[in-house]
Amino acid sequence: MAGSQADEELLRMLEEATSDAHRLQLETLRAILRRNAGCGYLRPHLVPLGGPTDGGAAAVDAESFRRLVPVSSYEDYADHIQRMADGTGDPSVLSFDRLICFFYSSGTSSTRPKMVPYFDSQPAKVASGLAHQASFALLRRMMPPRPTINKILWFIYAGNVTETRSGLKAMAASAYPFHSGGPNPPPSPVLSMCISPKQVILGTDTQEQSYCHLLCGLSNRHVIDAIRAPYAAGLVRAIRLLESRWQQLCDDIEHGTVAAEVTDPAMRSAVQGLLGRPRPEEADRIRQICGRARWGGILGELWAEARYIACVTTGTMEQYYHLLKHYAGSSLPVLCGDYFASECAIGVNMERNLPPGETSFVIVPTAAYFEFLPFEIGSAHSREDLVDISGLQVGKMYEVVATTYRGLYRYRLGDVVRVVGFHNASPKVEFVTRAPKDYSDVFTEKDLVDAVESLQVLLRGDGSMGEIVEYASFLDSESKHVVIFLEMEKMWVPPDEVGDLAPLLKRACSFLEIGLGSVYKVKRKDGDLGPMEVVVVETGSFDELARTAVQNGAPANQYKPPKILRNSGFVELLKAHAVLSIRLPLDEEH
Repeated sequence: MAGSQADEELLRMLEEATSDAHRLQLETLRAILRRNAGCGYLRPHLVPLGGPTDGGAAAVDAESFRRLVPVSSYEDYADHIQRMADGTGDPSVLSFDRLICFFYSSGTSSTRPKMVPYFDSQPAKVASGLAHQASFALLRRMMPPRPTINKILWFIYAGNVTETRSGLKAMAASAYPFHSGGPNPPPSPVLSMCISPKQVILGTDTQEQSYCHLLCGLSNRHVIDAIRAPYAAGLVRAIRLLESRWQQLCDDIEHGTVAAEVTDPAMRSAVQGLLGRPRPEEADRIRQICGRARWGGILGELWAEARYIACVTTGTMEQYYHLLKHYAGSSLPVLCGDYFASECAIGVNMERNLPPGETSFVIVPTAAYFEFLPFEIGSAHSREDLVDISGLQVGKMYEVVATTYRGLYRYRLGDVVRVVGFHNASPKVEFVTRAPKDYSDVFTEKDLVDAVESLQVLLRGDGSMGEIVEYASFLDSESKHVVIFLEMEKMWVPPDEVGDLAPLLKRACSFLEIGLGSVYKVKRKDGDLGPMEVVVVETGSFDELARTAVQNGAPANQYKPPKILRNSGFVELLKAHAVLSIRLPLDEEH
């Protein structure tokens, strides 16, 4: 079947699935339980339906399942997963399929990355395959392939693979395709699209990898069809590296060599082979583009044949969207990715050209069995409040709860979505925020993002502090006040002028306090929280935090700058790089 015909068949299958969403959801649950109802985790809950021998698999319907099986979180699985990783636990406690490896979560806001077991489930492969393949088909329909201009400058980092005591590997979910398949794996379709050699993607130093991705992309810029990254934050970091290293990159292209800072032998050799002969004329053309004062539209000029940029731009990634648009220019659209998690595929973005504020995802009804817990910050809901897709109301917010083919049952993903409509019979949702760790949290990531965006408008009007590059918050439980860390673009303040910024920082505190939502305001008014503190950190502090997070086990491919810090090591790192700090007096109006 020709490529376009295959794509249309995939999209027809997606249309059929979303047209019969409720029935397929029930079939998905039945398929999961037919295989795993007797597993160690479910059996105690389902015994009343069928006795201890079969776990009640034959008698379980959706209503009984939801009545008997409790809603879960990662903590309910953590001990089981750790024993599996150590080789002392039986994987059949969660699934009867073969355990292949573990996937790491981003691990940026918590104390350490979570490990999600990856079982060899054929139904899961089929379900996720439809979601991922339909995603590519939608993109190919929008941007039909070209025969010669067909490479992607793709900032992928598939290294950082560890081995557990049981001998199984642990990695980012997005890295799995590059590490599976045995000693002679079949050609990877993703790898065949990347301009960078596999040795770059599999490197272990993200700074060296980013440099090599840029070098490969610049030296072959006339065949680049697109620029991609898993998350907008990662793409912005790559562009900032380009801003700081473009002269060295041009020197490498001019001389046909790789900078000495790239120390990985396999990476050096592979990139050297791609570079080929010295090309001084091409290096000079790139110098002319990069050497100008302003970088608006720089990506569209460097990669003139590129048709789009693609990365996740929703949630906390939305803060980088306008910066990406600035670098891209008017001719290069920024397309948003899909809604996929380490645990399962969730939704497909069927209108990729919309900005983040209008982006929604169509739930794939065969990917997992989904339930939805009504969400309102500061209010607790019981499991009796959960609804399936037939009970969703447009305009309402919900936390996503998934039962997967791979051993997670009524599992709270920690994502809050808003239902914005339906595609056929399947809900369309927009990502809102990460759910609070518990209902004592005083604001969400979304509250913080909105407050800082408003503060940025204030600072632009003042002009003395510049753009906010990155930020994060921390609730100091001892002194009971919120600390906001801000990193400003290229900010340098002489010691004798620090005091001049105190009035502006006080205004920033007040401004942020106003923007942090109703729960925060109530707790401040009642005296449960003290006045906010704003801390400005040195330029590059959040880059150091990113490197530290990856060194501590966070997957480089999935790293997302944390907005609400719970890792004390990250807090101390930022405090050590403080340049200025201010805290409102206790009697300050708020």
